[in-house]
Amino acid sequence: MTISKYLREKLIEIAREAAKASYSPYSKFPVGAALLASDGRVFTGCNVENASYGASCCAERVALNKAVSEGSREFLALAVTAKGGIPPCGICRQALLEFCGPSLPIFCGGLKGPDRDKVKKYTLGRLAPEPFGKCSL
Repeated sequence: MTISKYLREKLIEIAREAAKASYSPYSKFPVGAALLASDGRVFTGCNVENASYGASCCAERVALNKAVSEGSREFLALAVTAKGGIPPCGICRQALLEFCGPSLPIFCGGLKGPDRDKVKKYTLGRLAPEPFGKCSL
C-alpha cells in the first residue's frame, strides 16, 4: 500500500503530539510514535523511561502494545519523531516484525528546529534485513 503525502504528514504530526507526553528525565530525549492499523485507527506512544533502564519502553513499542491490546494485528505505516529523525531501535524493529511485513513504511521526522521539515522514509525490511521470526523457531 502506498501512503499519501497527506497521510504521512498527518502521522508525523500525531507522533509529534505524542512525544509531548514523553517521560524521559534521564535521556532528555523525547520520542513519539503513531502506528496506523489496517482498520484506520491510529495508536500513539511515547517513550517511558525508568531509573532501572531495562524497565524503560520505547515509543514504538508503547504504540504497538496499545494496538495489540485493543485487538489490532495488521498495520499499514509507522511514524516516529525524535531529535534527528532517527529510526526505531533494534528491539522495536524486532517487536514490529512480529506483526508487520518487510514492506511496512516507517517515516522518521524531527521534533523541532532544522530537523522538523526533514522526513526520512524507510521500510521495516531495510531496517531489519535478516530478521529473526516465527520461521526461525
